[in-house]
Amino acid sequence: MARYLTLLIAALLTLASILTAAFTFPLSWIPAAAFGALFIVGIWDLSQRRHSLLRNYPILGHLRWLFEGIRPEIRQYLVESDVDAVPFSREKRSLVYQRAKDEVDSVPFGTELDVYEAGFSWITHSMQPKLAPHHDFRVSIGGPDCVSPYNASIYNISAMSFGSLGANAIRALNTGAKLGNFAHDTGEGSISRYHRAGGGDLIWQIASGYFGCRTAEGRFDPKRFKDQAADNQVKMIEIKLSQGAKPGHGGVLPGTKVTREISEARGIPIGVTCISPPGHNAFSTPLEFVAFIRQLRELSGGKPVGFKLCVGHPWEFLAIVKAMVETGITPDYIVVDGKEGGTGAAPLEFLNRVGTPLVEGLTFVNNALIGAGLRDRVRIGAAGKVITAFDIVWAMGLGADWCNSARGFMFALGCIQAQACHTNRCPVGIATQDPIRQRALVVEDKAKRVAAFHRNTLEALADVVSSAGLDDPAAIKSTMLQVRQKTGDVIPVNEAYPLLAEGELLAGTDNPMFRKYWALARSKTFAPAT
Repeated sequence: MARYLTLLIAALLTLASILTAAFTFPLSWIPAAAFGALFIVGIWDLSQRRHSLLRNYPILGHLRWLFEGIRPEIRQYLVESDVDAVPFSREKRSLVYQRAKDEVDSVPFGTELDVYEAGFSWITHSMQPKLAPHHDFRVSIGGPDCVSPYNASIYNISAMSFGSLGANAIRALNTGAKLGNFAHDTGEGSISRYHRAGGGDLIWQIASGYFGCRTAEGRFDPKRFKDQAADNQVKMIEIKLSQGAKPGHGGVLPGTKVTREISEARGIPIGVTCISPPGHNAFSTPLEFVAFIRQLRELSGGKPVGFKLCVGHPWEFLAIVKAMVETGITPDYIVVDGKEGGTGAAPLEFLNRVGTPLVEGLTFVNNALIGAGLRDRVRIGAAGKVITAFDIVWAMGLGADWCNSARGFMFALGCIQAQACHTNRCPVGIATQDPIRQRALVVEDKAKRVAAFHRNTLEALADVVSSAGLDDPAAIKSTMLQVRQKTGDVIPVNEAYPLLAEGELLAGTDNPMFRKYWALARSKTFAPAT
């Protein structure tokens, strides 16, 4: 409650000044008026519904805008920047705030990026630009074995669990998804009452803890899964093999945090410590894994079933591909999470040094599916700091069919990157289970911002692809993207990340990396051949 101390002090000083003016020193009416005005500001801060920070930190929260206002404004409004070219935490966050609030996001005086720096990338434009007919770009997800394909937006909310995020944050995200007609990934914490309250389309993520579909012993429960998956709000099923923030790492939810609501969503006992194992127990080989995919598709009534991973040992993913080829069982989609992704807390070593970045992971998965002759059966999603329209262009040029974002939609909710997610003391009421702190986040207001951010980002995407002479981002080719090398040379992305030919892995590839790892991969085990 220390965050309300400033308001209390203003009230006490107002009262003291009034008493002093009445009985001792008449001029004290001047400070009384000043402190009184400050107290009124604090009361207004508590009652207004637009700014979460002010609702949790009355009076004191205004200092943040004061400090932001004295920095050069051009730095605040940089747009469509490359993720590594400028400080991400300020420029891209400011862009999201503007789009979420439906503010103008154009800037004067040109780019401040170093366009001659190694790694700088761009899309070439056309001498015959087009006017995009709309910005509601969509992709149909569902392979030949799927009887209920999902017509998804190409930009959706990435996985963030109830438990990591509070009830109001989940409600605002899902209500925003409903308003904007896009999808909301539940994260591994399963479907809570707050996901259902919003009514938005859900991607139900199932991880190693099998939350929402587990037995008392923590194993997969087919009956509970079937009952949950039958809900019409659930549009797709996503098996999480790993995540970008901490691939190969399980999680522990202390018993003190397992509330009645979390118990209800996850299917675990109240007050009992919950452990998410690093790996799954429903399968142990690539062949068992693709059989599990088929089982979930059948139990769900034919809804799209896919999996999410941050690419690790190359031979393990190729072993899954070999299992697909041998059995004819394919997922409807694969989401590639870059190691740079992740909005929650994780060990420093995992954040910095474990897992494959998005560009390398995405191009590897795309090539593996092309080389095995499976690319037309499997859609690919991309996640990992995908914030701006150019981020979407870049990912789709590298092989993605759609993109997910966690961080972007967190910013749309009002996240200020206080990096207090793991403390339960989020200053804007997003990453906390504290009901008083959650009060700061007004669902109706933030849901509109979530929807506005999605809409304005896709409108910006429509502008970018139109300038390239296209009417849909699905038509983006890697030949249209350019990247500067360390030597200073500029090459198209198809030369930086060359594609395999259709079926090349099956016929025998000359690509040295794929030739080596394909030989190591075995469908009967994740272990490499010796």
